[in-house]
Amino acid sequence: MSPAAAEFRLGAVIITMGNRPAELNALIDSVVNQEGPAVELAVVGNGAPLPPLPAGVRTAELPENLGIPGGRNVGIELFGPNGRDVDAVLFLDDDGLLPLKDSAKLLREAFTADPGLGIVSFRIADPETGVTQRRHVPRLRASDPLRSSRVTTFLGGASAVRCAVFEQAGQLPAEFFYAHEETDLAWRAMDAGWAIDYRADVVLHHPTTSPARHATYFHNVARNRVWLARRNLPALLVPLYLGTWLLLTLARRPSGEAWRAWWGGFRAGWRTPCGARRPMRWRTVWQLTRLGRPPVI
Repeated sequence: MSPAAAEFRLGAVIITMGNRPAELNALIDSVVNQEGPAVELAVVGNGAPLPPLPAGVRTAELPENLGIPGGRNVGIELFGPNGRDVDAVLFLDDDGLLPLKDSAKLLREAFTADPGLGIVSFRIADPETGVTQRRHVPRLRASDPLRSSRVTTFLGGASAVRCAVFEQAGQLPAEFFYAHEETDLAWRAMDAGWAIDYRADVVLHHPTTSPARHATYFHNVARNRVWLARRNLPALLVPLYLGTWLLLTLARRPSGEAWRAWWGGFRAGWRTPCGARRPMRWRTVWQLTRLGRPPVI
C-alpha cells in the first residue's frame, strides 16, 4: 500500500433496526479485521435501541425510524459535519459481511489513485452460492458481474463515498425514506464532476432477497422516481424519463395490488414536495448517455 493510501481515512456507517444482532456483530468483526489502518465505525439505531457494541464505535439511537437515507445521514454526521473526520464513508447493510480482508486496502488505493473518483459501488454476492443478482450490478449491461466499470449509480448498502462529495453535492435525500436515494446522490455527484466506479473485486456478502419485501416498495419506487426526475432532470427530459418508466412498469404486468400501490406513489410524487430542484447540466446528461445510461431510462 502506498503512503498516500495508508493515510486515507475510512469510516463505516451501519444503520440497524436492532433485529439482527448476530449479523451486525459479524459485520462489525469483518470491518475490524480489515488489513491496514483501522476503519472507524459508526452505528445508528434507526428507531431502535442498539445492542452492546465494541468500544470505540460511534453511536446514535434515533427515537424514530428516519428511513435508509435519513439514518445514513445521521451516521455521516457522527464523523463530523459531512464526515470531515474521515476521507470516505462506507455504507454497509447490517446483514452484510465483508468476506475479504483487503476490501479497505482496495478502496484506499482506488480513491488515492484517482482524485476524481467520488463513489465506489461494491459487488454484492450471496454468501451461499456466490451469485450476484443482475439488479445488484449498477449498469444496464449486467450479464457479467465480475467486470468492473465506470457507472452512473451505486448500491446503497455496499458502497463507499468520498466525503468531499457530501460537501459539494449534499448528502442523501432523507425525504425519499427508501428507494432511488442512491441515484439522486449519484446524479448530483456526477453533475459536480465526480466519477463512480463499480468494483467487482470489492465484495459484500448479502443474502439473496427481493426488494419487494419492504411493505412500501411499490409506492416508494414510483413516488421517488417522480421526485428524482423533478429534482434533477432538465424540464425537457422529465416527461420522457417518467413516460418510459410508466411503460416499463405496465410491461412487467404487476399484480392489481402492486399496480394500485405504484400508481398511488406516482401521483404522490407529483402532489408532494420533493426538495430543492437543481436540474443537471446537459453536459451531465451527455456523460450519463456516454456511459450507457441516458436519463430517460
